[in-house]
Amino acid sequence: MQVTVLISLVGIGSGLVVMFGLLTGRRLDGWTALFLASTVATSVTGFGFPFDHLLPSHKVGIVSLVVLAVAILARYPLHLAGAWRRVYVLCAAVALYLNVFVGVVQAFLKVPVLNAMAPKQTEPPFVVAQGVVLALFVVLGIAAAIEVPRG
Repeated sequence: MQVTVLISLVGIGSGLVVMFGLLTGRRLDGWTALFLASTVATSVTGFGFPFDHLLPSHKVGIVSLVVLAVAILARYPLHLAGAWRRVYVLCAAVALYLNVFVGVVQAFLKVPVLNAMAPKQTEPPFVVAQGVVLALFVVLGIAAAIEVPRG
């Protein structure tokens, strides 16, 4: 379990660096490769735990892997050509958002002070936290999708 958490944190950290690069028109190839690889690994390792039915976390993992497949296709074989740049940016933003979304869920499950505020994850503190994260990623994704002039 701790390996998955570590991989997820690497994915989130490198994803934030990549998002900064997208917002400033920098490619950051090494960070991008780390972000994509660690985020794929996060989703894949989530299926390694015993389960007897499909859980919401598995559904998020499936969506994440599909989004990441499109991002990887747009970034590498299609070289961000034409509309594929925006497709990549939006898929990268969604993949990072999903990783952060799960991180917030885990924080409310495992951090005692957060769990006390929202033990069922339906209470206002949890809903507000997830709403803020969603709004932030919508703004970042749209801003990053706007072509930044290279100078």
